Amino acid sequence: MSDKTGVRQAVENDVAELVRLRASLFETMGDDYFHSAGDDWRDLLATVFKEKLTADDARILVVDGDDGLTACGIGTIEQWFPGPHSRNGRVGHVIGVVTDPAYRRRGHSRAIMNALLGWFRERDAARVDLYASPEGAPLYRELGFVDHPDPALYRRP
Repeated sequence: MSDKTGVRQAVENDVAELVRLRASLFETMGDDYFHSAGDDWRDLLATVFKEKLTADDARILVVDGDDGLTACGIGTIEQWFPGPHSRNGRVGHVIGVVTDPAYRRRGHSRAIMNALLGWFRERDAARVDLYASPEGAPLYRELGFVDHPDPALYRRP
């Protein structure tokens, strides 16, 4: 069931389209970090989507189009250790909001983000983190996101 903005929770029949949209997100990113894993990751992604569709720690939202999905967004919540910067240790993550290029500039990403932010509030997330593309950053800043105070590093095992 979708709300008045057309946003609804994803179901198993959406998995192929979810994989397509997520892959399109990475196709727009340029360096080897996003293109070094080959294509078998898509099958692994489909498996994880199926597992997380009804999980309590994830919310996968979509907007329908005429011929498939027009947009999707993923939110997760992790239980970290509480501290002065995170009263309950519940940290939300936005894991890629993407709109099919043919349907951009119609408010789908904003509607998905508003629904995800409501879900994070319901679950008492102390904060919500995300990585923003240059194209998405203005929307996220309008929704109250600011630069993170912690420097980020990563390592591939």
